[in-house]
Amino acid sequence: MKKILLMTLAAVILTACRQDVQEDKYDITSKFRATYNIYESFTNNRDGSITYNASPWGGLVGIIKERNLPVDWTPYESITFEFAEPTKIETQVLISEKVKTWGRAGITSLTCFFDGLDVRNVSEVIFQATDTMTITIKSVRLRPIVDNWDSRTIWEGECHFNNWENGIYLPPETFTNLSEGDKLEFIFTTDRNDIDRTYWQFKTIYATTEMTLEGNYNELNKWGCATVGRDATSYRIALTANDIAKLKELGLFVNGYYNIVTKVNLLRKMHQQEDEATIEESQ
Repeated sequence: MKKILLMTLAAVILTACRQDVQEDKYDITSKFRATYNIYESFTNNRDGSITYNASPWGGLVGIIKERNLPVDWTPYESITFEFAEPTKIETQVLISEKVKTWGRAGITSLTCFFDGLDVRNVSEVIFQATDTMTITIKSVRLRPIVDNWDSRTIWEGECHFNNWENGIYLPPETFTNLSEGDKLEFIFTTDRNDIDRTYWQFKTIYATTEMTLEGNYNELNKWGCATVGRDATSYRIALTANDIAKLKELGLFVNGYYNIVTKVNLLRKMHQQEDEATIEESQ
């Protein structure tokens, strides 16, 4: 009888463990099981992490297809790579050659937001490094969309950045009534007149300074620029509390490399506006 009870208890524990694993549907670390470069290697560790021995612009590849078909990631807002220790070199995330996020050296996580980008047919995700380095990736996780956003246009026109020649200035009064986590959204197209052009960039600074916004810090290269993909049509920055304070004081200046911006929006979480409306009614 004692033996039967022990066997039953073991079965219950095993079942619970399996359920815990199955419930974590947002963790896709296990899908990274190939490299682009034959000189690269990786190890799947017992704790679920991956030790990746990178070569310059090779790539650790996650095969995302299901039943050999691309998957729809529109229910998700982002993908995040968590590192065991701060990176010593620049890194990059590339999703089906459409969505791209740059990561500066010294970060412990890198998030690629899907805001406004086409992620309906995702086949693979590639994590790349700019130099030879060993990086341990603790996890790769998707984050579902949980908030609704209200969009307000704060600038509209047609600004051709060209080679850093033009930019957009938004005065301090543009940024009243903001809360931490609200987003700046740039609607644009990439200028592809030159077929040899391979990258496009944004630089967002507090006006009259050389200080870049904090909200996209992890995505910036050593010159303070964020790189976007050739097919990108929007770029968003989640504002920190310090960003909001500085923007209210100084305003924003944005320019870049061969993007054509047609609209700038402020995105606010809907529940914030609902709370404000409730307060006003009670008064």
